[in-house]
Amino acid sequence: MNLKIAVLAGDGIGPEISEQGVSVLTAVAEKFGHQVSYKSALCGAAAIDAVGDPFPEETFNICQEADAVLFSAVGDPKFDNNPSAKVRPEQGLLAMRKKLGLFANIRPVQTFDCLIHKSPLKDELVRGADFICIRELTGGMYFGEKREGDDMAYDTNKYTRPEVERILKVGYEYAMRRRKHLTVVDKANVLASSRLWRKVAQEMAPQYPEVQTDFMYVDNASMRMIQEPRFFDVMVTENTFGDILTDEGSCISGSMGLLPSASTGTGTPVFEPIHGSWPQAKGLNIANPLAQILSVAMLLEYFDLKEEGALVREAVDASLEANVRTPEIQVEGGAKYGTREVGQWIADYIRRK
Repeated sequence: MNLKIAVLAGDGIGPEISEQGVSVLTAVAEKFGHQVSYKSALCGAAAIDAVGDPFPEETFNICQEADAVLFSAVGDPKFDNNPSAKVRPEQGLLAMRKKLGLFANIRPVQTFDCLIHKSPLKDELVRGADFICIRELTGGMYFGEKREGDDMAYDTNKYTRPEVERILKVGYEYAMRRRKHLTVVDKANVLASSRLWRKVAQEMAPQYPEVQTDFMYVDNASMRMIQEPRFFDVMVTENTFGDILTDEGSCISGSMGLLPSASTGTGTPVFEPIHGSWPQAKGLNIANPLAQILSVAMLLEYFDLKEEGALVREAVDASLEANVRTPEIQVEGGAKYGTREVGQWIADYIRRK
């Protein structure tokens, strides 16, 4: 297979983990005889500094022409600490999702047996947890009408029936391929937009009689994720709730550095870790590249390259079992490995198999 990949390294630790994702994808391509070409593009704070736009038209064009985007992270403290900034790195991420029509964000949450001790939750609660959160990505408050002033501000949480139907369809399709259990997360007791979500879901449920559909308020869902994460199979929710819940899910696996994601829709799909740019670690070679590398596995699986994706996952598991880990998940007294060393170990593992 020939694949054209747009590489958006972004800010902070982004370039460091991006390099390892590309290295692993290249190793897989060599192993299985695929041809992969890469084209890099600016986004986030790096793009603002260079051209004044967090998602320049040139970057958009490169993404459109690619088969997939391997994205890393955006964000910089000089913007975080400036409330009056009119242009922000995160606007580039939102623009990319909107312009590429990426309405579905798929975030798997799972545990690794050798890292259970890293979760702040008890072993008996998290062991065996394995679910997917599907987050609507181009609607809701992040894209609704806004007003910001000194004494009053608002964000509009707007959804239309077609937007809700298409993301619920994605949720049901994933549930059909898994354990046939879909949980729709909303706040229908308070929010009108959530009542639309619930109404549409209730109408669609009979189309999927094999799937058990249940409904849960977002506050209850956030508590249930901690108390009983194994309850969930596929969770589907709106943009803001999904952003918060999926970050909460990182405490189940023990590190945000372990969770990949895919954003899909009508345009070029994007594969990225769920964590941010961690600017404090920039250049220190300590960032965990596994979420980026597991995003490569999701990219391969998206193109139905199942054996290739499985080998990447096997290599990640092997690195963890061999204690080839960055500092935040290393066992006490374990050898020191940095971002580059972990990525290189996994790429070498793939080439040896």
